[in-house]
Amino acid sequence: MPLFAPEELRSTLGSGLLSFPVTHARADLSFDEDTYRDHVSWQGEHGASGVFAAGGTGEFFALTPEEVGRVVRAAVAAAPDGTPVLAPAGYGTAQAVAMARDAGAAGAHGVFLLPPYLTEVSQEGLVAHVRAVCAATDLGVVVYHRANAAFGFDAVRELAEGCPNFVGFKDGVGDIDLMTRIHARLGDRLLSIGGLPTAETYALPYLEMGVTTYSSAIFNFLPEFAQGFYRAVRARRTEEVYRRLTDFVLPYLDIRNRRAGYAVSIVKAGLSVVGRPAGPVRPPLTDLSDAERDELARLVDRVGGR
Repeated sequence: MPLFAPEELRSTLGSGLLSFPVTHARADLSFDEDTYRDHVSWQGEHGASGVFAAGGTGEFFALTPEEVGRVVRAAVAAAPDGTPVLAPAGYGTAQAVAMARDAGAAGAHGVFLLPPYLTEVSQEGLVAHVRAVCAATDLGVVVYHRANAAFGFDAVRELAEGCPNFVGFKDGVGDIDLMTRIHARLGDRLLSIGGLPTAETYALPYLEMGVTTYSSAIFNFLPEFAQGFYRAVRARRTEEVYRRLTDFVLPYLDIRNRRAGYAVSIVKAGLSVVGRPAGPVRPPLTDLSDAERDELARLVDRVGGR
């Protein structure tokens, strides 16, 4: 039996903010495991309810399958006791199944299923893809609704009824109608997770649709700010949420939106700003310019981040 049964994983992840750590790299772009472990351990001191290793913020798309396994094992070793670690799975169905099986071997507590690679996908194909991954593991599976993995409600309901270990649905599309239907018709069967880039922007309105948690990239380098923001959202302290948006999140988005791929690059720049460098991003991403990094540093200083 896994350490976290699927239903236990669902409730644990929904109890707090989710950590999606960056994957640390040396100057030659190789995986810097020691620094990564230190980062995951430091993140664990700030109370995340789950760690998603080598996810989108962790540059899954730029890692080899062998590297993904190394990153997951490093995260399992470094995360605090009682904090579940989810391993990624993706690309084609056969590769995703292999990754889901390796997640269990690596000691992970769940699987995060990213969109299939490249091709357009029908609803029937998406259902078959998720079914195959769920059948390959006893671990709880969180599905990422994004890009070509765009699920309709009927597909989500079919999977919820047929796959007991399908426990979470992360929205990276912003489909309010779909999320409302999931909350209204499936209730607590699935954990709904906010997954739009820089999820803080949408956290307050999404709470009304039953989305009690989200992935915070900002948590990587400003964990105290990110947790304070999350607590304000959950307590519906609207004035505080909008003050924090105005002081930091919205100007942060202005930098992030200047170039495709900056949603990851700006996080690594933030770690450099606070004195915890994570190395460069891998191609095809590009790092922030020096001027943009200085602009980010001023924002970090504004909220007392260093």
